Amino acid sequence: MFKTIRDFDVSKKDVFLRLDLNVPIKDGKIKDDSRILAALPTINYLLERGCKIVACSHLGRPKGGASPEFSLSPVAQRLQELLKENRVIFANDVVGEDAQKKFSELKASEVLLLENVRFEPGETKGDEELAKKFRKFGEIYVTDAFGSLHRAHSSVYQTPKLFDVVLAGFLVEKEIIYLKEKLQSPERPYIAILGGAKVSDKIPVLKGLVEKVDGMIIGGAMAYTFLSSKGVGVGNSLIEKECYDVAKEIMKRAEERNIPFLLPIDHISAKSIDDTEVKVMETIAEGYSGFDIGPKTIALFKNEIMKAKTIVWNGPLGVFEKEQFKNGTVLIAKALADCSSLKIVGGGDSVSAIKVAGVENKITHISTGGGASLELIAGEKLPGVEILYEKGS
Repeated sequence: MFKTIRDFDVSKKDVFLRLDLNVPIKDGKIKDDSRILAALPTINYLLERGCKIVACSHLGRPKGGASPEFSLSPVAQRLQELLKENRVIFANDVVGEDAQKKFSELKASEVLLLENVRFEPGETKGDEELAKKFRKFGEIYVTDAFGSLHRAHSSVYQTPKLFDVVLAGFLVEKEIIYLKEKLQSPERPYIAILGGAKVSDKIPVLKGLVEKVDGMIIGGAMAYTFLSSKGVGVGNSLIEKECYDVAKEIMKRAEERNIPFLLPIDHISAKSIDDTEVKVMETIAEGYSGFDIGPKTIALFKNEIMKAKTIVWNGPLGVFEKEQFKNGTVLIAKALADCSSLKIVGGGDSVSAIKVAGVENKITHISTGGGASLELIAGEKLPGVEILYEKGS
């Protein structure tokens, strides 16, 4: 079992805190601060106990070192607004002179936010020398960066190896409990709903889940690759011919296990994504593409959902950002909300879809991680999670 910040007396300790503050920023303005808000319970818990916190995070994918548009400076400003009386100090570098000087001056119940860790080339390479520099910033290591735990980066994996005490923050604790521990022996029937654009993005997840679940529901553009691989006409819909073999392999495995593998049986189709003239088609005609699931499919999917005791969902079932193509995703989200099962929604666009449907308060757990949540659901080992268990034993 892993340990959390409740399982260790953190009072007045120097804490190195890895967060996921990878928020969208445009022209220096934060567009969505939900990841900052999600980190507050852990930060406040540590501050209330007189900790000195050195926090770090990545932001975007800067290439070749420091780049002003990827600076965490706006995040430090927003954190200061949210923490009010607790002082937030921003370091202009990651492990350089400014960070070291400000750390030496740090007082109890203050936060020092380091500059974007990806400004250091060694971060994404899992550099051990960089980890040794991070190690100097604290007595204990706390991670609340769930969205990064699937990467063996220096601040995520190499750094905690060097600490005797490695703890999970509240966000990571909740994610692991729902995505790993509850799904190890789920209440059955256990079904997975997978959508989104590409099969290629989810091959390991599809292969992992087809061995674990009691049924699979496939929607979104990825469904057209499965349908096309079976010889079903999909018109001009997005397909990945290079994934035909994988699609057939997954469907064959579902058949061998004798579990339902549901694909759309009708589609909301149009000549283009911006076309507001839509048609319901069972077989998509040439010149048309499928952009949402049709009414018969919605009924088919809802019927399967109502049988389930555990449901995981990742990926929208249509182009829900467009008014004319959001109906399928919204109605399936509402069906999910209405059933009494354990309901887990895994990151990314799925979360946006749940919010569009207005049912987020009826979902058991909404994950903050995209790739990390999917990999954990599929039973893969995540470096940042594995180190927590290793240090907690």
